[in-house]
Amino acid sequence: MRKIRNPFRGREGYSCFGCSPDHLSGLQLSFFEEGDDILSVWEPKPRFEGYHGVLHGGIQATIMDEIASWVVYVKIKVAGLTSSMNVRYHKPVYMNGGEITIRARVLQMRRNLADIWVGIYNKENELCSEGTVVFFTFSEKKSKESYFYPGEDAFVDDGS
Repeated sequence: MRKIRNPFRGREGYSCFGCSPDHLSGLQLSFFEEGDDILSVWEPKPRFEGYHGVLHGGIQATIMDEIASWVVYVKIKVAGLTSSMNVRYHKPVYMNGGEITIRARVLQMRRNLADIWVGIYNKENELCSEGTVVFFTFSEKKSKESYFYPGEDAFVDDGS
């Protein structure tokens, strides 16, 4: 498993709700690469509660959207925008259940559309929710010129 570096950290104006470690109200997700998967391990905070004792479904969808964008950055090696998302909730993610694991991978590319599968697992490794996120991807040139894509090497954590 390889830690993925967040190359946007410290960039002026960077305040992503999903992945900025400096967004105090945000999710502050970090990511790892393991084979074909991008994953994140995260512990729900009380402020993200929906129904009593359960992680809000909209937050679960946001987590899915966020990790899918990192799949686009690291695996497809460009930038993209969410085109659509389909989410299925199988069982509650309990707020007092400890860390959850989020896994995502590319299912297929259809021209410039990336179908990305995402699953959220509880600490017992039970699939609690899953979704397919479709991303509209840009060329590498457009990604760099218009969407701040720093290039694939920027995501490599060299340990510094």
